[in-house]
Amino acid sequence: MSAKPCSATSSSTVSRSQWPRIVRLVEPQENKTHLAAFARTVQSGLSCQPKSLPWAFFYDEEGSRLFEAICELPEYYLTRTEDGILRRHADEMVAGLAAGGDTGLEPTIIELGSGSAVKTQRLLAAGLRQHDRLHYVPIDVSPSALEDSAQRLTRRFAELKVTGYVADYRRGLERIMARAKGPRLIVFLGSSLGNYEMDAAVELLTMIGQTMRPDDRLLLGTDMAKERSLLEPAYDDSRGVTAAFNLNLLRRINRELGADFAIEAFEHRAVYHPDRGRVEMHLLSTRDQIVHFAAAGMTVRLAEGEMIHTENSHKYTPETLSYLRSRAGFVEEAAWTDERGWFRLQHWRLS
Repeated sequence: MSAKPCSATSSSTVSRSQWPRIVRLVEPQENKTHLAAFARTVQSGLSCQPKSLPWAFFYDEEGSRLFEAICELPEYYLTRTEDGILRRHADEMVAGLAAGGDTGLEPTIIELGSGSAVKTQRLLAAGLRQHDRLHYVPIDVSPSALEDSAQRLTRRFAELKVTGYVADYRRGLERIMARAKGPRLIVFLGSSLGNYEMDAAVELLTMIGQTMRPDDRLLLGTDMAKERSLLEPAYDDSRGVTAAFNLNLLRRINRELGADFAIEAFEHRAVYHPDRGRVEMHLLSTRDQIVHFAAAGMTVRLAEGEMIHTENSHKYTPETLSYLRSRAGFVEEAAWTDERGWFRLQHWRLS
């Protein structure tokens, strides 16, 4: 899909090769393989004790919209804190793109789980201050988020080329890394790594490292451990936006898998477990109930007060980050944090 961008800040002519493009490696709403995997994961999670649902499927179009709203909430300090670090240090963070600059090849910023890419604009602006041209490649499961951000970014930055991939991280990275020959910076912001259990986080980071060359760098954002009074409101806001985000997963299962969850019979819960180093999100059944999955021929019984686990958000310490880094085969080159030490951005290279 192509659309001609315009720029409010530049009158330079933009060539056709710079138009934003969206490459659909996976169609989340239509791909039968995707829906089968969704169904298997849901069935498996609801057949276990305690029951669980897959956080990776939060981000349909409505889920993505709700998450963007969460990022604007006063309780959700993560986005503002990370953005403040990016505002102060973006030029340093993209300096690694110069590592392969002698080749004259186009530098590329690749973002995993880009969403609206609002914070990423600071990195793109810094990159364009240092280079005549720049290729931005966001990977996300939401086609609408990629379309919207691509159009907005090319209007703001006339020299920027955007190619968005609707894909999971592995498939997107494999395709991109085979094509991007210049210096590359992989960006993973928002402490999205925190959704993964420790072994799964190591596996993901290792996979990212396997796609990288020695000149490539990983810029990783991580939320740091802190007191319960800050963490729990960030995941259970007073306006109920996070609750709507959590409940939307049930709506998606009803719509796509033919289930009959009674949305009004569930409540959102978020609890910080310092011994596990994470905030856990759950859906609480407020009554005894039976849920049917017509397509799968499955029924699930839920007792009043029973919880369905939907998401973890791990909070890191310097020790856990060091463990992840060494197990995944990385070395830290630089790190930046805010004045309170709430959030950390780090530059890693292959060891």
